[in-house]
Amino acid sequence: MAADTASTPFFTEDKLTALEARYEAQKLAFGALAFQSARCLRKFGLLALVSKAGKAGIDLPSLQAQASISAYGVRVLMEASLGIGLCTLNEGQYRLTKTGIFVMRDAMTIANFDFNHDVNYQGFFHLDEAIETGTPAGLKELGNWATIYEGLSSLPQQVRDSWLAFDHYYSDGSFGLVMKKVFAKPVTRLLDVGGNTGKWARACVEHDDQVQVTLADLPQQIALASTEMKTHPGASRVSFYPVNVLASDATFPKGFDVVWMSQFLDCFSDAEITDILKKVAAAAGEHTRIFIMETFWDRQEYEAAAFCLQQTSLYFTCLANGNSQMYHSEVFNKCIEAAGLEIVDQTDGVGVSHTLLECRVKQ
Repeated sequence: MAADTASTPFFTEDKLTALEARYEAQKLAFGALAFQSARCLRKFGLLALVSKAGKAGIDLPSLQAQASISAYGVRVLMEASLGIGLCTLNEGQYRLTKTGIFVMRDAMTIANFDFNHDVNYQGFFHLDEAIETGTPAGLKELGNWATIYEGLSSLPQQVRDSWLAFDHYYSDGSFGLVMKKVFAKPVTRLLDVGGNTGKWARACVEHDDQVQVTLADLPQQIALASTEMKTHPGASRVSFYPVNVLASDATFPKGFDVVWMSQFLDCFSDAEITDILKKVAAAAGEHTRIFIMETFWDRQEYEAAAFCLQQTSLYFTCLANGNSQMYHSEVFNKCIEAAGLEIVDQTDGVGVSHTLLECRVKQ
């Protein structure tokens, strides 16, 4: 089937007045400061104190008396909370806004905040250099690797925890939703390409007590996944295939009913995606089903989701590898076609923001 390439309904109009647009421009100019103040308002428990006060609100002296930071720190952060829309101030009483509630409690918002602070923030000073050179110039703030994937197992604990929490937030909720599609036909052998920490492999052996899973990834990631797998009841049915998929002589093993790739191909450039998929096609049989789960910014139901994905693309630019992104589906579909594959089924709206593509070798 031909993939639906209907364009996104977002970002088609300039809706602001000149005065509103100028205000939005100032929000961008002070965006780094606004981000850090919002983070500190949550970190130091000020949003929680305002929330606890409820509709009655809470005044500044009461906040200062209960907070774990200086009275001055409370004052400047609470005043900042007004301009960034986390609190209101009426008759001396601070009250939490809906936005403040999301910053304080929402799992997606917290995962995004922690990812951007712990993983991205210092490196993004080098975004212009990354754009100019086509390299992940900001990665040097985390370590001396060519790509972040080589260093994932060596990242400082807090950075690694925030990276994994971000990655898993967007993928884990989707696994259960697509399992029935993947196992709609008998699956004896499944190849998980780019298996990361092995969460999909573990989910598969839990779902089906007969399936054999092979996890293919960089040696460093294989070491991490194998450690995570050791105590799992289905560990005996998971094997590992260390491979650098970008190596010119890299190949995938044959004989699999299903090849699975989730949030993997967005880690590569257009040309690299095509090359990897050609290698998958070479290993696939006539009846091999090839599943690709990705987050395409133009396939989102809500503008906020498209916005998050567009901005996440810059993480790939500046820190991950310098040449990949969260793709527009039309760009991605061209890579699939160029690799000699065809899309036979497409499911949008999986989990938080995913699209599931079922492909096969072009008939």
